[in-house]
Amino acid sequence: MKIVFLDRETLSPQTLLRSPSFPHELHLHNRTAPAEVRARISDAHVVVVNKVKLSAQDIEAAPNLRLVAVAATGTDNVDLSACRARGIVVSNIRNYAKHTVPEHTFALIFALRRSVAAYLQSVREGRWQQAQQFCFFDHPIRDLTGSTLGIIGDGVLGQAVANIGRALGLRILFSGHKGRTGQGALYTPFEDMLGQADIITLHCPLNAQTRHMIGPDEFAAMGRSPLLINTARGGLVDEAAVGPALDAGHISGAAFDVVSVEPPPLEHPFMALLDRPNFILTPHVAWASDEAIQGLADQLIDNIEAFAQGTPVNVVGPAP
Repeated sequence: MKIVFLDRETLSPQTLLRSPSFPHELHLHNRTAPAEVRARISDAHVVVVNKVKLSAQDIEAAPNLRLVAVAATGTDNVDLSACRARGIVVSNIRNYAKHTVPEHTFALIFALRRSVAAYLQSVREGRWQQAQQFCFFDHPIRDLTGSTLGIIGDGVLGQAVANIGRALGLRILFSGHKGRTGQGALYTPFEDMLGQADIITLHCPLNAQTRHMIGPDEFAAMGRSPLLINTARGGLVDEAAVGPALDAGHISGAAFDVVSVEPPPLEHPFMALLDRPNFILTPHVAWASDEAIQGLADQLIDNIEAFAQGTPVNVVGPAP
């Protein structure tokens, strides 16, 4: 069985990728450009991808392909319809980031709520010496206790964020995405959540229903000038609308770990916000604790071995 990993470099170098226990050939490519995909997978039985896109044309050009093992939870980079038509199994990684993403989410919340980055920059610029006293008050500092946290997405990550929030004394509101109804009394309608939340954090997939679910109209409806945190997927928010929302005071701060194009080009609207004290951009590393990446790598090989044994697990596409 020939296994081809197209973007091994998306896992940290210290991560151990154990060898599958069955006879195989493993071909590791640190990076794969779009033009290189078809040649590299042409005779592969298993293709491993993290963020490399597999189009219908790529899949059609790989007649031996039987498994696409995605080294991530999101599968929007794989043409699932093309896999379904060929009976190719698609597996993904699940629940590996249940600690690292919530912790990063709250790192961003704390950094904005207490103006950590802003004060750090002020100290670098000599403001403490200029103040001529033991402290200074140039940037807002607010407690979390008693605030309302709106969470869009109630899966493992959303629930873990809620648990941390409750421990910190936050009021929790779960909401579905815009336009979703019938979730029951435990959920707050999307529009109501926008008006009530002091912090809004996103933990839902990117699809046709969720793309740009927060844009100019939604920012204008945010009644309490909340913080907006996105550690889920780029594209959930209309990124061009974030700067104007900050300017208008519709939101008091924003922190993103994901962007619709990664890495963002220099002309991306976020790049013009980096000097603002109330904006933080981290390079898609919320998932990337050493412990989480090793768990991902172990589960990846588990998925491949289960498929080889005829009992595929974590299946996104249909088993043949």
